[in-house]
Amino acid sequence: MSKVLGSAAAALDDVLRDGMVLAVGGFGLSGIPADLIDAVRASGVTGLTIVSNNMGVDGIGLGRLLETGQVRKVIASYVGENKLFAEQLLAGQLEVEFSPQGTLAERLRAGGAGIPAFYTKTGVGTLIAEGKPLAEFDGVTYLQERAIVADVALVHAHLADTEGNLVYRYTARNFNPIVATAGRITVAEAEHIVEPGDIDPNHVVTPGVYVQRLVKAIARTKDIEQRTVRPRPVALPA
Repeated sequence: MSKVLGSAAAALDDVLRDGMVLAVGGFGLSGIPADLIDAVRASGVTGLTIVSNNMGVDGIGLGRLLETGQVRKVIASYVGENKLFAEQLLAGQLEVEFSPQGTLAERLRAGGAGIPAFYTKTGVGTLIAEGKPLAEFDGVTYLQERAIVADVALVHAHLADTEGNLVYRYTARNFNPIVATAGRITVAEAEHIVEPGDIDPNHVVTPGVYVQRLVKAIARTKDIEQRTVRPRPVALPA
């Protein structure tokens, strides 16, 4: 059967359920699987645990799932761009597990690699360490962190072939490759889909074996949280 489906809704139709864990690629608004997020919203599933670097901004990206009250818990490293997130957290409507960014990346990578847990110095002696096992290696105390395996992983790629091999573009790569490996089912959206053999194997970042379903992304404006610009320098005459 082809991995390519006609829409994000079709790609997620029989895999979403209440109370599941979703790992979502992206960093801020860069490289987010916007079509798949919209399809999750439209499905109406609730009680979700979202694993992602952050929760987007108000009204964009994963912030859209907060608007509809579909999220029960968030595992993230940064949430400072979203006012609704803060409101729901302070009101006790949202459970939040903060994870240092490198630790979060490694928890997802470990989940994809079949490694159940690992040790890191990051977080030792802080609130992050509460309730977690500690161990000493070579006279240094380390904190045990558990791997993350999601029920479904959602990622965005720049280029894919119909076998699900994925190539990312510039900083939109970010968390997408490790998220893609950490899902029991991985669904990818790609801006361009080509035939097998049209991608140089040396350029493939996520092998198609990790991707079960694929959909062509809808062309849309790529949002930026905070646009920072400076005037171009005036070219001097030669």
